[in-house]
Amino acid sequence: MIREFIDRETERALLEEEWRKDGGRLIILYGRRRIGKTRLVTEFIRGKEGILHFAEDTAPQIQIRRLQEEVARFFSDPLLATLEITTWDQLFTYLARIPLAERRYLVIDEFTYLIKNDPAVLSALQKAWDTALAGSNWCILLSGSMLGLMADSALSYTSPLYGRRTRDMLLGPLQFCDARTFLPSFSFRDALKAHLTIGGIPEYLLKAGDHPDYATFVEREFFNKYGYFYREPYFLLSQEFRELKTYQAILNAIAVGNTAPGTIAQFCGMDARHLYPYLEAMTRLGIIEKELPLFGSRRQGLYRIKDCIFDFWYNFVFSHRQAIETENHSVDAVDMNPYFGKQFEVFVRSEFARKVLPEYTTGRWWYRGEEIDLVAVRESDASIVFGECKWGSLTEREARGVLTRLSQKAEHVRHNRYTSERFCLVAGDIKGKDRLREEGFLVYDLADIEAACTVG
Repeated sequence: MIREFIDRETERALLEEEWRKDGGRLIILYGRRRIGKTRLVTEFIRGKEGILHFAEDTAPQIQIRRLQEEVARFFSDPLLATLEITTWDQLFTYLARIPLAERRYLVIDEFTYLIKNDPAVLSALQKAWDTALAGSNWCILLSGSMLGLMADSALSYTSPLYGRRTRDMLLGPLQFCDARTFLPSFSFRDALKAHLTIGGIPEYLLKAGDHPDYATFVEREFFNKYGYFYREPYFLLSQEFRELKTYQAILNAIAVGNTAPGTIAQFCGMDARHLYPYLEAMTRLGIIEKELPLFGSRRQGLYRIKDCIFDFWYNFVFSHRQAIETENHSVDAVDMNPYFGKQFEVFVRSEFARKVLPEYTTGRWWYRGEEIDLVAVRESDASIVFGECKWGSLTEREARGVLTRLSQKAEHVRHNRYTSERFCLVAGDIKGKDRLREEGFLVYDLADIEAACTVG
C-alpha cells in the first residue's frame, strides 16, 4: 500500500512560508473529513518543535485539562501541571506569558470539537492573541473538518478570530494524476473509475488500494454491510446536519437526475420555497454545487452532486440497502456506465481540459433540451472549443457522427466575440483518431489521458 506523502507541494510551501515570517502566526486549515489535513500537518511539523493536540468531542473541562498537561509536558513546567485551570481564557493567558526565544508550534487538530462544546474558546484565543500571541514566536494552526462550524465560527465576519488569522487554507481533493499513485495494482481504466467513485480523497484512496481491482473494491467496500463505505456518506451528513431525512431525500433526488429546484422539490414532496436553505447548506459544504451554462442566465442554474462519493452512494447503495444487508447485491448486477458517463464529463471539464486546453475557461452549455458537455473559451485569441464526452468506445463512423451533431448544436450557442471555433471529442476509446486529428478535430481517449498524466 502507498504510504508516502503525495502532492500538496503548494500547501506545504504556504505553511513553510508562514513559519519563516516574523511574529505570531495564526493559520486556519479546513477541509472535509478524510481529505488529509492531519497528514499535511504532520509533514509540516516534522523536524520542528511544538505541541500537537488532538481535540476530541468531549466536555470542555476534559479538553482544557488535556491541553494543559501537554503544554506542561512540553515546557517541563511542574507549576502548570498542578494549577487548577478551568477556562480556556486561563489556559491561553498562561500560554501567552511563556517567553519563546525561537519559533514553536501549537497545532490543534479538529478544533471544531472545541468550538462545538464550548464556543468561549474563540473569544479566549482572540484575547490572548491580541494581548500577546500576535507578537510572539508562536505559530498556531487550527485544523477542522466540520466545514459549516468552521466557516461560521472561525472564518466569518462575526467570528472573534476575524482579522486575526494570518492564513486560511481550504484543503481540496487530489487531482487524478496524483490520486492514481495510490492504486498501483489497478489498470488505468480502473483507477479512473475509482476516481469517479470516491474522488481524490487520500484516505479513501488508501482503502481502495487494499484491493486488486475496481470491481473487488466496490464489491467489498460498498456492496457489503461491513464495508468501509457502506455508511460513510450517512456518517458525513450526520456530522453536519440534524434533519438527515430531508438532506438524504434531496441528495437522492439529484443523484437520479433531478437537477432543477422544481423537480428536486417534486421528487422529495416538498414546497420548492422550503428547499433552498437545504441546497445552500450543502453547497456551502461542497457536497453539491449549482452549475450555470457558460453562456446563459443565472435562472438556468442546475444542481449536481459535487462530492462524487455521495453521487455514487445515492445511485447504487442508498436504494439497495436491503439487498446489501441480505447479501443479494453485486457489482455484476449493476449497470454503472451511465454514472461513469456523467462523472467522466465532469472529469474532462475540471481536470483533463486544463492539460490540453491551458488558459481556457471551461464549462458546459444547455438550452431548451440541447446540451454540450464541454465549452471552453480563451479571451487572448477569441477562440472557443465545443466538446462532447463519451465514456464508451467509438468507431470512426460513430465519432464522426458525434462531431457532426456537436457542430449542429454549437450553431445554437449565442456568442459574438469568439471568432475561432474548434470541435473536440473525448471518449474511452476512439478508432481512427489520427485521421480525425488531421482534419482539425481535437480527439482524445483514455490512452491520451494516461499519457497526459505520465508527463505531469
